Amino acid sequence: MSDTRWLDEHEQHTWRSFLTAQRLLFDGIERQLQQDSSIPHTYYEILVRLSEAPERTLRMSELASTSLSSRSRISHAVARLEESGWVRRRPCEHDKRGQLAELTESGMAGLEAAAPGHVEAVRRGLFDALSPEQVAALRDVSDTLVAHLSNEPVWPAADDSGSEAATGE
Repeated sequence: MSDTRWLDEHEQHTWRSFLTAQRLLFDGIERQLQQDSSIPHTYYEILVRLSEAPERTLRMSELASTSLSSRSRISHAVARLEESGWVRRRPCEHDKRGQLAELTESGMAGLEAAAPGHVEAVRRGLFDALSPEQVAALRDVSDTLVAHLSNEPVWPAADDSGSEAATGE
């Protein structure tokens, strides 16, 4: 294994710091959403994506790919959101094999109720700790990694419209 490019001490520290920060941040976000809104972050993300889509509707396959999740995992999550009346599935008119997920009015109301607490948790956990220069650097690093790690455009880099400001996503 002489060709292994081992991490040097600085890289190892950076890697471990990144992992720890990411886990602590997302654990806090998950805990806040569960406590305040009784929904996991995965469901919140689905609601956000649907709320930003034309007619609040996306193909299930597109929802899975832009969520960087498997179709079966998204299907399970959408089924749970259907049970709560927040999402409805319907056949795709143009493709008999496809299904659409549509955010209901009740789902939009649930998202709007969850968003303030979620945004505050994101702000407290991430942005309040960083200077404007660090925020810019984090965005640059994150965009670079997304471009490096993905063969396809993914959200949010695929759509830089700024709509994430309202929902924290």
